Amino acid sequence: MNFELLEKLKEQTKEMTAFELLSFLINKESKDLAFATSLGIEDQVITEMISSLDSSIRIFVLDTGRFFPETYDLIERTNSRFNVKIEIFFPNAESVENMVNKKGINLFYNSVENRQLCCRIRKIEPLKRALKDVKIWITGLRNEHSVSRAESSRIEWDDTNQLIKVNPLIDWKEKNVWDYISKKNIPFNSLYNKGFKSIGCQPCTRAVDLGENPRAGRWWWENNENKECGLHRR
Repeated sequence: MNFELLEKLKEQTKEMTAFELLSFLINKESKDLAFATSLGIEDQVITEMISSLDSSIRIFVLDTGRFFPETYDLIERTNSRFNVKIEIFFPNAESVENMVNKKGINLFYNSVENRQLCCRIRKIEPLKRALKDVKIWITGLRNEHSVSRAESSRIEWDDTNQLIKVNPLIDWKEKNVWDYISKKNIPFNSLYNKGFKSIGCQPCTRAVDLGENPRAGRWWWENNENKECGLHRR
């Protein structure tokens, strides 16, 4: 366990901006960290920051096989724009085949249990492979996203994966993110221009109405506030 490193990082970086925090981590722990991007607006901001510091830092995405075409297009545009090579982690083909043949291609609409199974096979298992030998996991989480993320900290311990999780933009507001994207002319998913706020798998994501929570468009048929797939457990 890296609790000693966790507390040390908290103390050393408590007054730093998001960019300063990433710069510090890259200078001190570059071989032990990785950034997981979902290609959301927050992740695009972090990708720009990381690439400006060191374009060789590991950036990966969990490709569930059910992404929007616009998301695949953004992967290519991001690689080209920032001179990075986003690693692609796919779910285990045999596990997906077994699940679909047993429960159907769109099993997630039938029950919460089915949806969680799909997320586990398509996201959580690939994440474990992606984080193998990683000590510091960088994410684009923000407190403003949802109730379940409201108590997340900028630097925290992820008990599920037994590593340090760093959320550089945790206290940023949506306006801060869009202002940075505009200032730096950062590419973003064109679905945001169509009312989408949080973009995941195509069958499980819809646009949201004005004033709705950004996560309201995820698994909208479920009657709960915890709009999470299980990657970020508390």
